[in-house]
Amino acid sequence: MAKQKVAMLTAGGLAPCLSSAVGGLIERYSDVAPDIELVAYRSGYQGVLLGDSVNITADMREKAPLLHRYGGSPIGNSRVKLTNAADCVKRGLVKEGENPLRVAAERLANDGITILHTIGGDDTNTTAADLAAYLAANGYNLTVVGLPKTVDNDVVPIRQSLGAWTAAEVGAHFFDNVSNEQTAAPRTLIIHEVMGRHCGWLTAATARAYLQRTKNYEYVDGFMTNAKMKSIDAVYLPEMAFDLDAEAARLREVMDRTGHATVFVSEGACLDAIVAEREAAGETIKRDAFGHVKIDTINVGGWFQKQFAGLINAERSLVQKSGYFARSAPANSDDLRLIQSMTDLAVESALNKVSGVTGHDEAQNGKLRTIEFPRIKGGKAFDTSTKWFAKVMGTIGQKYQAA
Repeated sequence: MAKQKVAMLTAGGLAPCLSSAVGGLIERYSDVAPDIELVAYRSGYQGVLLGDSVNITADMREKAPLLHRYGGSPIGNSRVKLTNAADCVKRGLVKEGENPLRVAAERLANDGITILHTIGGDDTNTTAADLAAYLAANGYNLTVVGLPKTVDNDVVPIRQSLGAWTAAEVGAHFFDNVSNEQTAAPRTLIIHEVMGRHCGWLTAATARAYLQRTKNYEYVDGFMTNAKMKSIDAVYLPEMAFDLDAEAARLREVMDRTGHATVFVSEGACLDAIVAEREAAGETIKRDAFGHVKIDTINVGGWFQKQFAGLINAERSLVQKSGYFARSAPANSDDLRLIQSMTDLAVESALNKVSGVTGHDEAQNGKLRTIEFPRIKGGKAFDTSTKWFAKVMGTIGQKYQAA
């Protein structure tokens, strides 16, 4: 039997699962196949192209459980699309005329890698799919098994991606403190911008977690810190349509009655309209290697602030973004259990030479299995008709419809 050698990488944006997933893979291999050599490529696919890797030593194996305590990635991330040769050349990752897929395949072959684990979102794993297809078509003996990481929870057909539960919980903690800014000045509008380019799941889940977190707080009658100050007055998601003037009138009534207003907004809400507006004005919108709008340059929360502040006569308005705070957190207990189940399956699948992405397959009644790469894609919309979200919106009293 040929000697096995396992590599792993993390890629894309951060999520509260990367460190734990790396630790989980190391632990599982150490338990079931302790003689297999383990390596990690630094900074995702960039490390593969540049041959930048680190050997997982005996000491690192022994201390792998410590990785469950931390956020971020212990091996670094990057956003590299192996089918975008021009971008790879521009960034100095390959030479002019080279095919990044071939460079990556040859690096893996020369390094003796027989199993590659990719930990990332839809872009990471669709890139893994491209790589797996290239390897198979060109006779390379390599099994590729991905794990689904994204705080957006928008990977098709996976029910729950790693890190999303934690991001919602931590985002709620973040805003619990920020909401106290309502006491800093009269007629304050606070907009909480939450991550979610195409999918509003995280914004909705963060709103739910915030309401759950604060529902049993006790207050002293007569002071400003009360249940109303800790409430949410509006939630806007990419999947929702709304009438700006009607919402402004509703929020103006809230502001007149309570002296403050609180809005949760997904960073992808109204994104297409904002981009179209700026491009019509002659602005060049920046995009990444995958063709996605660089959302941090758009400032969706700022757009909502501009639309609403004047219309509701806010004396003070501010946008607070929980994204980096939430996505950099260590995994919570729910995610730790999910990570363990997925890393265990990833190792089992890899040793059995089954390529794909681990996850609960929505097309197979939520069965945890290794899902075929061609079925993996991003941009899964949040179902706004789900019961828990309807309950959230009922608490807020906001009427909405699907976009």
